[in-house]
Amino acid sequence: MTGESGDEVHRGRGPVVLGATVFGFLLGVAPIFRDVPLAAHWWIAPGVACLAAIVAWRGWWRAAAIAGGALAIAAFVVSALIPQRPLAAFFAGFVALFLLWPALALAIVALAYAGAGSKVFQKSADGSITLACRLLLLPYRLGARTNIWAWTRNLAPQVAVADSVFLGRFPTASEANGFGTVIDLAAELERPAGATCRWIAFPMVDLLPPPLMVQQQAAGALEKARRDGTVLVCCALGFQRSAGVVAEWLVVTGRARTPARAREMLSAAGRPVHLVEATERAAS
Repeated sequence: MTGESGDEVHRGRGPVVLGATVFGFLLGVAPIFRDVPLAAHWWIAPGVACLAAIVAWRGWWRAAAIAGGALAIAAFVVSALIPQRPLAAFFAGFVALFLLWPALALAIVALAYAGAGSKVFQKSADGSITLACRLLLLPYRLGARTNIWAWTRNLAPQVAVADSVFLGRFPTASEANGFGTVIDLAAELERPAGATCRWIAFPMVDLLPPPLMVQQQAAGALEKARRDGTVLVCCALGFQRSAGVVAEWLVVTGRARTPARAREMLSAAGRPVHLVEATERAAS
């Protein structure tokens, strides 16, 4: 046995498995091309693109095998069931793709809540997200943006808390550029294009208790950034993850003697907050 790690072996097998699954996919779609006009196969190219995106997102050869096999089976079923009905094939492909993309996006997000954590969103410390992840999770992110609008449309985008520190929802580029630094806790959202301010991301998954170490690191970065200018601490809505970090900062720096007092200060600033578990856990 050589010194190769499992990951190295998987990377070596990746091209072989990917080639095999693409070949299987082509075998699956071959019967269609024999009986149905090419116009009915517009959905095949997005299917292959979806396969490539999954491989790029995870880099796992197993993901290539699973995705390629599923696409091949789906193509074979379509070719076997409706070889003489090009219009039916067209609409079947359209409906399948229409449902597959958001379903795939939600399945990936479900992995985050099943234990994989924020890494499924592939967000870097500068707030950027990989292209593959942007494409795969686009339906989910559109829903997240709509949710932000629904919950915060009647609230101020940001509120002042103390000593040049602001708390708010995920900002637009113009809003972000009004601050010296943005501390970003939203794992699922990408730094807006055109944001030129200093951007520091500590990705956290919404509605889950934040990792204590990450919350403390974010609070430390907040205190350091505050000395250089105004700081916006944000998550999607500005209710939980960002509020938890600001509350941690208030307690650690002595601006609030207890977590309960920190919550009172945040509520007095005009922002609804949900942070009892995270703040008390961090301060205990």
